[in-house]
Amino acid sequence: MNAARSDVSVTGRRAAFATAPVVAVMVGLAGLLTGLSQRYGFHRDELYFMVAGDHPAWGYVDQPPLTPLIVRTVTAVFGDAPAGLRVVSTLACVATVLVVALVAGELGGGRRAQMIAAFCAAASAFVLAVGHMVSTATFDMLAWVVIAWLALRLLRTGDGRLWIAIGAAVGLAVQNKYLVGLLVVALLAALLAVGPRDVLRSRWLAVGVAVAAVLAGPSLWWQATHGWPQLTVAGGISADDGLENRLLFVPMQIAYLSPLFVPVWIAGFLRLWRDPELRWARAVALAYPVLCALVLLTGGKPYYALPLLLVLTAAGCEPVSRWMRERWRIWVVVVAGVVAAAMSAVIALPLLPPSALSVPNAINSEQGEQVGWPELTAAVAAQWSAIPAEQRARAVIFTANYGQAGAIARYGPEYGLPMPYSGHMSHADWGPPPDSADGPVLLVYGEGDQPSERLLTGCRQVGHVDNGQGVDNEEQNAPIALCSGTAKPWSALWPSLRHFY
Repeated sequence: MNAARSDVSVTGRRAAFATAPVVAVMVGLAGLLTGLSQRYGFHRDELYFMVAGDHPAWGYVDQPPLTPLIVRTVTAVFGDAPAGLRVVSTLACVATVLVVALVAGELGGGRRAQMIAAFCAAASAFVLAVGHMVSTATFDMLAWVVIAWLALRLLRTGDGRLWIAIGAAVGLAVQNKYLVGLLVVALLAALLAVGPRDVLRSRWLAVGVAVAAVLAGPSLWWQATHGWPQLTVAGGISADDGLENRLLFVPMQIAYLSPLFVPVWIAGFLRLWRDPELRWARAVALAYPVLCALVLLTGGKPYYALPLLLVLTAAGCEPVSRWMRERWRIWVVVVAGVVAAAMSAVIALPLLPPSALSVPNAINSEQGEQVGWPELTAAVAAQWSAIPAEQRARAVIFTANYGQAGAIARYGPEYGLPMPYSGHMSHADWGPPPDSADGPVLLVYGEGDQPSERLLTGCRQVGHVDNGQGVDNEEQNAPIALCSGTAKPWSALWPSLRHFY
């Protein structure tokens, strides 16, 4: 054996890459996402990332620093309109499609299988949704499929040097989203259970771990020195939505991938588990149910396990390709693919008029969260202008959540509004207002909430938010209140105003 390799034997051969058909799928997907990138508007998370990018740090209470840094960089290059911001999400989505095709090839899939794998990824509702807008899940999806692809190469070739690349991918993924730890645990547990365990004896494993630790270290150190606020945020998600997430886990896995792709990923799981020629890849099959168990146990969101499901789908594309030996079967696959792509596009992309979002919003509520932010800012501006001019220098705009604050930060300068404050997530670290701001408080809060008289005094509702499209999202009908002032100086109130969910 080549001296550069570990003591693990080389297993199997990778099929030649299907360059032309895979690139065609990638180009078509990039065109679709680019064409729709300006439709609707910013998502609440994108607005938050833009503000966070203006406050660079090694970490934030609810996320590592990579996504805000990417957003700051891409908006500096392409502008802060949705189309400019989303260039990077389009590129990440297209790269994900490429890696899924590479996974199919790594598992022995021929040109047709790789093309099918690329199409299945591009036609998945989850991939389209996170490719349309910038989110931590956008880059997390790409990182997971890259890690899975590298792991498969390691298992197939036995080349221990791949541990360095895996460590680098894991370390960078930690700088984006801590969920990658679940993937690492699932893969290692599966590898210990069914092998091949020889890869764990490679001297390069320690190097890979060191690389991951160096890259992930700054963000983890920030969390440690700030009391691990990410655990508080995760605990809040589990407490608020854990039961719903568990009940909807299987249905949403199916909906996010595509109901018509279920036979493909089941075929992929069975192929990895049963095929003697792919025995070296059994750990990847087992990792998926292990990952699902971890997500269910922690009350995580159903989409957390989707990237690994894409890997199983890629594995199932070779059996589909072999099944397509007769013309009628080819047409069955083509029609199913077109129907699946159309269904996913309606669920994930801004194709419908905003007023018709009620159905797709029930499956993918993130669609509705891209509607109404300019209208919210205009409603706030109308009430701000009603405050006597001599009082505005001491007045404050305070919001209940980071979406409201991000919208006012982005659109407020058009109306002459000051920067808003909020106690939500990392916005709490960017406050409080100065104690000299002892004038009126214009408060935007959630429907059904009431401002506490212990904190703000003389509050009365003076308006509400209306997105003008009848979209039932989180901000529709949110009340706007005008308070005469604060019960205590802002510096004394601020710890009581901080909240994580």
